[in-house]
Amino acid sequence: MTTSNTKKFLKITAFSVFFIFIIVYGFFRSRDLIFGVKIRDVNIMDGTKITESVNTITGNVKNAVNLILNGREISIDKEGNFKETIALLPGYNIVSIEAKDKFGKSDEKNYQLIY
Repeated sequence: MTTSNTKKFLKITAFSVFFIFIIVYGFFRSRDLIFGVKIRDVNIMDGTKITESVNTITGNVKNAVNLILNGREISIDKEGNFKETIALLPGYNIVSIEAKDKFGKSDEKNYQLIY
């Protein structure tokens, strides 16, 4: 009776460990889909007064494949960092950054600058 209980316990334990492994593996493979794309660490602040007409925008995007700055696609490196130079017109300017991931989700941030 002890041997059959031990075998039953080992079967249940092995199945449980396998099931937990499948759940954890599925979570890690789908975390990009779950958490989506994020724009972060952009070096400009909304509502800032700028004294120079040419500025460099830098930042980081997570899980993005495409990054669009003011309607044109810009490049990102493997870590998601980007750096682009923009020219501002005198007065009120809007800098629009849009990131898209491989699943079609997007994140957009707009910054209002005054030159």
